[in-house]
Amino acid sequence: MNYRFTESFKVRDYECDLQGIVNNAVYQNYLEHTRHEFLLHQGIDFAAWTEEGIHLVVVRAEIDYKLPLTSGDHFYVGLNVHMRDRIRFVFEQNIHRKVDDRLCVAARITGTSLNRKGRPAAMPDLVNRLCT
Repeated sequence: MNYRFTESFKVRDYECDLQGIVNNAVYQNYLEHTRHEFLLHQGIDFAAWTEEGIHLVVVRAEIDYKLPLTSGDHFYVGLNVHMRDRIRFVFEQNIHRKVDDRLCVAARITGTSLNRKGRPAAMPDLVNRLCT
């Protein structure tokens, strides 16, 4: 699959649970870090946007766990993004183990933009452009 953006990682020992595999909650950290890096590479500064009253937030996370990662595994997260409707965008993200490119996690993360009052707001133009 072709991805618009990828980020590489290595599993650290402390990210694994008693079964010796990455804890399910840790995968969300990998996904979030990749989204943040993608946005930074596109010129979106969360701190500046927050000061301006623009808040990008996750409203839904769908994650399918396919194959566990273990300590020391090298892997990458691939990302694509599109607009779902006028106020929601969707990140399609997959985690692949590098050694054999096997799919470990398939995720669909839906987000929106909130105004200072915490209500859904029109998407900033830059986000709209990223999703085309």
